[in-house]
Formats: sequence, C-alpha cells, structure tokens
Amino acid sequence: MFDLARSIDAHQDSTEGTHERAVAGVTSGLIGFNDEVTWEARHIGVRQRLTVRVTAFNRPQHFQDIMVAGAFKSMRHDHEFFEHPNGTLMVDRFEFQSPFGILGSLVDRLVLLAYMRRFLLHRNSILKKLAESETWSRYLEHG
Repeated sequence: MFDLARSIDAHQDSTEGTHERAVAGVTSGLIGFNDEVTWEARHIGVRQRLTVRVTAFNRPQHFQDIMVAGAFKSMRHDHEFFEHPNGTLMVDRFEFQSPFGILGSLVDRLVLLAYMRRFLLHRNSILKKLAESETWSRYLEHG
C-alpha cells in the first residue's frame, strides 16, 4: 500500500474527475525522498499547477510531501501506514492554507475543506480497490 500510494501512475488513475497528470519532475513510476512532481489538474473549475517535494520518507510507515509551488499559501500531506488485522490502515493528514488572509481562511472553511476531504476519500477508495485486486502490480513493476 505504501508503494501504491507513492505511484505517480496510480495517482493519475485515481483522480479521473480532476484529470490530474504529472507534467514535470517525476512523471511516472514511484516518487521517493527529495523527488518533486508537478501536477496539473482542474479543481473547482480552475486549471491549476502544483509542485510538491517528498520531504520525509520512512518506508513502509510514512512519507510526506509539501508544496513548493502552487495555489496554496502552504500545503503539507502526510501519508501514514499501520498494520491492521484486515491488512493495512492508511491515514492521510492533509494540511493547507489558502492565500489572501481572512478571505482565504473563509474560503478554506466554507469550500475547500469539504472539497479536499471528498477528493482524498475518493482517491483513497480507488487506491483501496487497486490494492485489493490484481491491478496493483502493474503500478509497481518498475519500483
């Protein structure tokens, strides 16, 4: 599950609603420590680019990526993995702050928090389906 979560190709396939694609940096295979990827996607009707760097990497328990360029004032995404009686428990912690001070904070609370939660839950449900099927192996052949 750890490697599937850091697969650029699985990420692209699990975000079909936003048409996310890697356009610079690591654009396929597995992302690792200090690697960067620039994502291009359409979120809430707006085409955006977001570049993240993997800043922490402790396989198979945790990796973290932070935004180095993009629409947010700041963004940090922690991916944690724990042994569980039914397999692996993956915990996503996604912290972000929009620019524009008080107006940005208002948008975060009224729109983006719910939107990002739905986005991550949907993406993770697809990753779960991939992990529980034979499909997962095609994403890790080169890892």
